Amino acid sequence: MTTRSLSDRIAEAGGNPAKMLQNAQTGPYQFPVPPAYTNWIEEVRAWRHGAVLLNQSYHMTDLYVRGPDVKALLERVGINSFKTWGKNKAKQLVCCNYDGYVIGDVIVFGLEEDEALLIGRPPVCNWVAYQAEISGLNVTTEFDIRSLENPDKPRKLYRYEVQGPKALDILNEVNEGGPLTTKFFNMGEITIAGCKARTLSHGMGGAQGLEIWGPYEEHQKVYDRLLEVGTKYGMLRAGARAYSTASQESGWIPSPLPAIYSGDKMKPYRDWLGADSFEAISSVGGSFEPENVEDYYLTPWDLDYQRVIKFDHDFIGREALEKMQDQPHRVKVTLVWDRADVLKIFDGLMGDFPGPKLMEMPSGHYAAHPYDQVLKDGEMVGISTYPVYSANERAWISLAIVRADLSEQGSKVSILWGEANGGSDKPHVEEHVQMKVGAEVHPWPIHQAARESYRKQN
Repeated sequence: MTTRSLSDRIAEAGGNPAKMLQNAQTGPYQFPVPPAYTNWIEEVRAWRHGAVLLNQSYHMTDLYVRGPDVKALLERVGINSFKTWGKNKAKQLVCCNYDGYVIGDVIVFGLEEDEALLIGRPPVCNWVAYQAEISGLNVTTEFDIRSLENPDKPRKLYRYEVQGPKALDILNEVNEGGPLTTKFFNMGEITIAGCKARTLSHGMGGAQGLEIWGPYEEHQKVYDRLLEVGTKYGMLRAGARAYSTASQESGWIPSPLPAIYSGDKMKPYRDWLGADSFEAISSVGGSFEPENVEDYYLTPWDLDYQRVIKFDHDFIGREALEKMQDQPHRVKVTLVWDRADVLKIFDGLMGDFPGPKLMEMPSGHYAAHPYDQVLKDGEMVGISTYPVYSANERAWISLAIVRADLSEQGSKVSILWGEANGGSDKPHVEEHVQMKVGAEVHPWPIHQAARESYRKQN
């Protein structure tokens, strides 16, 4: 039986990947944990005002890369340098296609000198596995697929995160081992309930915390002990609804459309990817609906990843990025949506049908890759992604990529909310009418403490 590929799916959709993605039958990215453990508003507020426990064990793809050429493979695919990376070092890995457009990013952990673990959404893990296969390098790969795609198989690792101003108080109390490693993005160890685990130090909401992981068979003992101690400090667990707003507050665009759907050089990869892969079935939604899929592609400058580009090694996309670096670039910002206009969206629920596109609470996006037009004086000047209600900012916000002259704080723009012609063929998109929503430009992350700690170290 012939295995169907992403290329086959594009052909079956009439050869236009943009239309395929715009009308895909899937919804937003899922977090397979309860929607809320208490209430999502206070769970969101906990990572800025107290402490929160996030269970990240199920929604991300893990890829193990092993062998003497692990670092060579990472250097082949990564726009950032791996000269100082090794055992017990963690790093963001940013990958581009041959033309310099972003495929995505993940975190890569140095488990051993010859073993790395990549964790994130599927596109980069799939791309790295493919490159390992065709590169001729002495490496092997092993997937631990996210639970949504492999529901009957337990994960190899549990992964928890404790964040917030009280996080280190909790972590120091549960720790039965040596001193915790708290230097930003350094790896360490912790012992909880007799179980040794590894840690990564980073923060969200402007406060320090740790990511903790270990063998999945120990997950319940560690979880129970974290809850036992955390209760004394008022720690809350974050459910899927709260967690879905975390990246917007921290200023990270989690899922740019991977730049893989076009170009002759990328065709062998499209032939390699399965027709049921994340890239083949995920959706694009929003008012930006180009005919050409390449109009969705983003550069490292769009995502503020130019900070990590290092031309000290040969990597896929290097020549294209060298040509791009002196060109004008857009800038990533946070948009705060106009209160009165947001209220008009919700007022439409009590008006005639069809009204404005529904904004689910707290995450208003309705596709894996949301792209809305940002307008100024009727001209498109950028894109807005992932609108959410921030219970900390008490406002609707989104991350956006705008023309450089509009990136200063206080600049006024508008967002075209909703899809054209009443909506696409996505079954979860109700018939609606488009409307413009005013917005004001702010920095990212929007929270000052996060900008002064997390972003400066990242």
